[in-house]
Amino acid sequence: MDGAAVRMKFPPALYALPLAGGISLHSWLIALPIGGRPATTALGAALTVAGLALSLSGTATILGRRTTVVPHRAVTALVTTGPYRVSRNPMYTGLAVAYTGVALWVGTWWPLLVLPLVVAAVHTMVIVPEESYLAERFPAAYADYRSRVRRWF
Repeated sequence: MDGAAVRMKFPPALYALPLAGGISLHSWLIALPIGGRPATTALGAALTVAGLALSLSGTATILGRRTTVVPHRAVTALVTTGPYRVSRNPMYTGLAVAYTGVALWVGTWWPLLVLPLVVAAVHTMVIVPEESYLAERFPAAYADYRSRVRRWF
């Protein structure tokens, strides 16, 4: 069985490209600064680190189970341990937290204005196909897991 029919082969790009674009808009078009410096800078740095830690812990947990993090490849195990005990998508949740952190850290509203579109794109293009695949691959186990664990947090 092939992996999930995701429409984005490298999901982190769904976060990285709009984040870079938002930061660029701030520099090249119209600055939309976030006030509250230096508190927002410190909060942004903390969220960036926490988000990356969550995302990387999700990656490490999957790799520790000797399965793949590549969404369009077949998985060999349903991972429900580590950060997957509290979120079905800790890697994507972590990237959303880190994205928010970077926007606060650099002090621009632009990335935050498009964040809802980013989350919607990740949901539609990656999460829905992944969940359909896992429901087909591990029917009973995934249904049980899905009933116990929230998608984001």
